[in-house]
Amino acid sequence: MKRLFGGLLLAAGILIMACSGLCSLVVVVSGFEVAIREPSAILLPLIIGGVPFAIGFGAFTWGRWLLRQPDDEEI
Repeated sequence: MKRLFGGLLLAAGILIMACSGLCSLVVVVSGFEVAIREPSAILLPLIIGGVPFAIGFGAFTWGRWLLRQPDDEEI
């Protein structure tokens, strides 16, 4: 059960990081012209997209940690 939960966390973390990272990248690239005139405008999508990215990274790390734990021996 621990391996299943670890795999689910790993997959969910990868998906969350990919989606929030790609969304932030699209917003930054589309607003590049505005960012040249106003450099502080580039921080907003990075802050808003950074929170889900951090949550996804935490889920990924937790899932990887669970998968690396030794299996419990059941007698």
